[in-house]
Amino acid sequence: MAGLLDAHLANLAAALLPYRECEHLLARWGETLARRLAAGGRLLVAGNGGSAAEAQHLTAELVGKLRDDRQPLSAIALHAETSALTAIANDYDYDHVFARQVRAHGRPGDILLLLSTSGTSPNLLTAAQAAHDTGLRCWAFTGPAPNPLADACHEALAIASPDSQVVQELHLVSAHVLCEYVDRALPAALAASADVSEPLRSDGVHAGVEVVLDGDSGKQVQARG
Repeated sequence: MAGLLDAHLANLAAALLPYRECEHLLARWGETLARRLAAGGRLLVAGNGGSAAEAQHLTAELVGKLRDDRQPLSAIALHAETSALTAIANDYDYDHVFARQVRAHGRPGDILLLLSTSGTSPNLLTAAQAAHDTGLRCWAFTGPAPNPLADACHEALAIASPDSQVVQELHLVSAHVLCEYVDRALPAALAASADVSEPLRSDGVHAGVEVVLDGDSGKQVQARG
């Protein structure tokens, strides 16, 4: 009879092959997130239970560092604001504990990342709707798709495993790889952001090329000054 460790590793191994297909998505998200953060935007994250811990792990890597020293990046774990969380749950409803904070802290162009193994948590679905209403880009780490949260977000990274423990473990891998891609893309993103904020010439005309990030697609649109 296989031991518990062997069984767990077998479930993890079964999920690894399809998970490898997620690299292109994580690379693209990392580049998008680097551009948004370099331009002064922020990342909001939320989850419940173990997913909350993993979301907070992600923000720690961005506000602190993953490997090499760099400037701190703005990332906020909404579930970690316990006074606001409990006040909202008490005065409104637990389904709104994240949505109300999204409306308070989110600005158009910011990114909301929601973590859930089931993809069915009402407070995360309500937060996704608030993100759409407020003009945020909404991403999700979930378990197997289709699920309501993946459908409610602009894009989702769905782990193809019925084991919630495996899903959470690969969410943590995803957080680390996402941060790696952010760090890789950050120097170019900061350079582009510096070009955008170039001072006006004395005649009041902006010199050079202005790089504007499209709020929906994240694509760069160039307009010469």
